[in-house]
Amino acid sequence: MRPVTPPSAWLRDPPPRPLDPAALGGRVVVVAAHPDDETLGAAGLMRAVHAAGGRLELVVATDGEAAFPDLDGPARTALAATRRRETDDALAALGLAGVPVHRLGMPDSALDADALTAALEPLLRDADAWVAPWTGDPHPDHAAAGHAAAAAAPVTATGWGYPIWMWAWLQADDPSVPWAHARAHHLDDAARAAKRRALDCYASQTGGPEPVVPPEVLAHFGTGTEILFRTPRAGSAPRERFDALYSGDDGDPWATRSSWYERRKRAVLLASLPRERYRHAAEPACGTGALTAELAARCDRLDVSDFSDAAVASARAAGVSAIRAALPDADALPGGLDLAVVSEVLYYLDDAVLAATVDRLADAVVPGGDVVIAHWRGWPAEAPRDADATHRVLLDDPRFVPLVTHVDEDFLLHVLRRA
Repeated sequence: MRPVTPPSAWLRDPPPRPLDPAALGGRVVVVAAHPDDETLGAAGLMRAVHAAGGRLELVVATDGEAAFPDLDGPARTALAATRRRETDDALAALGLAGVPVHRLGMPDSALDADALTAALEPLLRDADAWVAPWTGDPHPDHAAAGHAAAAAAPVTATGWGYPIWMWAWLQADDPSVPWAHARAHHLDDAARAAKRRALDCYASQTGGPEPVVPPEVLAHFGTGTEILFRTPRAGSAPRERFDALYSGDDGDPWATRSSWYERRKRAVLLASLPRERYRHAAEPACGTGALTAELAARCDRLDVSDFSDAAVASARAAGVSAIRAALPDADALPGGLDLAVVSEVLYYLDDAVLAATVDRLADAVVPGGDVVIAHWRGWPAEAPRDADATHRVLLDDPRFVPLVTHVDEDFLLHVLRRA
């Protein structure tokens, strides 16, 4: 058996930020490649989601019949039945006996990500969040389950990956471990005891002379903390999503004209502008145009745009002369700018589009001109990255020199000067 990394090797200072189970939303679907994955990686989180009133469901892709490769056909059938029963017992031990369980019966140790994606799509269709094995876990079935869940999930659902064999087989400094995306769920005494009871239900995996999950591996799941990695979207947020949002009753899905967050952010942004007036500015992704009037008072010329037809209509209804243009198009960022204000949009762009947009900003803004970027410090479900990771892309670019930094619990704002 390969050497097992001890739990102490994974301690981090500072530890990952906490994950709020209530923030996952109303319907949370947990995906497991095998019976026991869900209990090992997310038992405490499942209990907490249920206690917070979430509608929890479990999908188990395989019956785990190949845990012992030398078993013959009848013995594998018997093991599959045992592991299904163990799952029911484990859920009962967690206080989750009524949680719906979808058993897909796919081949163990040969999980096909494409077939699983197709099976998961109807089960994830209305989910607010999904929780699945981490896509980088060094077990191929776990990685396949994580990738399938990410591919099947709707754009509106946040995704979380729980590691299992990572703890035993990788090292804490392994570059594949996405610590920047890590969040911690801490179990209270009652949850820790319930998780121990639930893990005891999986005797087929933890008992016998050669257990699949031996004590030194099981120790990783008794620490009282569950680590999950936020799974980024692979692509940019689709235009259809924003058209749907802006087509709502009042055309203002984020209450930009009335919420204190939006009003305060605009005030901080305007106060952070180093110059009283600008010759030529651009505001791509203008949304409802709530910022536009105040920004226009500081500019001789202001070009305003959004890539959503519905957002453009909302802005025009408020008296803003907006056009439809998508980043990184020159219509959104014309040349000769001495100010570009790019707020609440860059984290929605995939890596390639963000890189092209940064290049366009460098071309469109004249040397000595200013670029303002501002983003909510949460992580929208539709976004490939959060505000911190998004701002780092520009802060690390030598073409832009930081002038103003504002960081608070709600949003991140930088003013950068074009070098």
